[in-house]
Amino acid sequence: MTAMDKNQIRLLIFIVAYNAEKTIEKVLSRIPQSVFEYDYKILVIDDESHDETYLRTSRYRAEHPELNLTVLYNPCNLGYGGNQKLGYQYAAKHNFDIVVLLHGDGQYAPEVMEELIHPIAEDCADMVMGTRMAESGRALEGGMPLYKYVGNRILTCMQNALLGTELSEFHSGYRAYAVTALQSVPYPHNTDDFHFDTEVIIQFWTKGLRIKEVPIPTYYGDEICYVNGMSYAWQVLKASLLARLQTLQILYCRQYDIDRSEDPYPPKLGYASSHSLAVAAVPAKAVVLDIGCGQGHVSAALKQKGCQVKGIEASKATDEPTGTDVIRLDLSCRRLPVRAEEFDYILLLDVLEHLDLSNIHSLLDDIRETAGEGRPELIITTPNVAFSIVRLQLLLGAFNYGKRGILDMTHRHLFTFRSLRRVLQQSGYVVHCIKGVPAPFPAGFGDSLLSHAMLRMNQLLIRILPGIFSYQIFVSARPSPTLSQLLTAAGRRRPADR
Repeated sequence: MTAMDKNQIRLLIFIVAYNAEKTIEKVLSRIPQSVFEYDYKILVIDDESHDETYLRTSRYRAEHPELNLTVLYNPCNLGYGGNQKLGYQYAAKHNFDIVVLLHGDGQYAPEVMEELIHPIAEDCADMVMGTRMAESGRALEGGMPLYKYVGNRILTCMQNALLGTELSEFHSGYRAYAVTALQSVPYPHNTDDFHFDTEVIIQFWTKGLRIKEVPIPTYYGDEICYVNGMSYAWQVLKASLLARLQTLQILYCRQYDIDRSEDPYPPKLGYASSHSLAVAAVPAKAVVLDIGCGQGHVSAALKQKGCQVKGIEASKATDEPTGTDVIRLDLSCRRLPVRAEEFDYILLLDVLEHLDLSNIHSLLDDIRETAGEGRPELIITTPNVAFSIVRLQLLLGAFNYGKRGILDMTHRHLFTFRSLRRVLQQSGYVVHCIKGVPAPFPAGFGDSLLSHAMLRMNQLLIRILPGIFSYQIFVSARPSPTLSQLLTAAGRRRPADR
């Protein structure tokens, strides 16, 4: 959202309440007058309390008709996260610009609410978190129990390490959100439990949205805590780990399936990978057909070697690779519009797994039938479904498809070393080289000493057991002559006179 005057900003002050009869009226009375300068509404959702929270809130509304206050009562207990989902749905349905989450138990200070709202109102943040840990020692001075302080610090440190974030605290429930930003992440798929807050942070971080922290005072009174500390600690760490594993293309969780409008298949160049091996295998000035060229990363690298490159790509959303002639074609529907004999090399990098087996056979037959006497070399890369991580998942009863990786949701046919060799041989190809490719650790962990050390370790393990430790399979093969080509050649040639 862009910066606007206060009276132009629609603000929802959303108070989650459960058994808060002793505190809810005081929380409402502490909301500062400056907040009412916005086009505001206060929404209290009672999550099926067993006390008089709803009655006391309703009475407060009757006693203060000047307040724009709405009180709702859940027909069944939705949980802390479920209650938030309902409030955020209300904010979107009624076209609010900003929603502030406040707790009805009085643990967070309404007096500093303006400090959470302001960065979003000025279009400097998409989410603002009140943090009790920004100023050393202030949380303990505010009455936070030592065990909670230590636990908060440890959990936040571990989550920052897992996610690559630098937050001072993950566990504050005092937040403000831009409603459009909330609507851009799949929060309805989050847990209904207390670690909902952590999952929202992860979603905003994954989406690349702007998260800002502001210091808030700490207050612990005689409110009842409904959080099981050990269970909560396990759940927030589990959520952070699952999110990290999803970025590494190992697991898939629907709540972290977030589109950042990035290239779904980024380049894997500059380190040992399927792309690097393919570029190295093609000599300078070769004529190349890059089937499934994507954004043209490999094509661009080959053009730097002086190669002539023609691309074939199905996706119409893909930008045209600079300087490359691209033919738009769905390989599952049509034959190749070019003849294989026109090229020295044909690349099928991460292509076969996106086709049905019948389409794979048709594509290989099409190439072989149009190969001519030159018989271009095919360079193929495809995921290894027998990779150790997939084997381990199967051992644990899991087979998780995802956005990327070996079990990409768009993959239709997966291979092992043996099955890929068999498909090629049965299609009339002579396999000259087949070897393992390590996992693209630099793509997942960044270009760091750790990622390159993991890469070298993976390469060493591939030398020992390629079928288990190879993330991908690299193959170079040539089509053998078809019977028709052999018959034509037999009619042209004669044995030399003796």
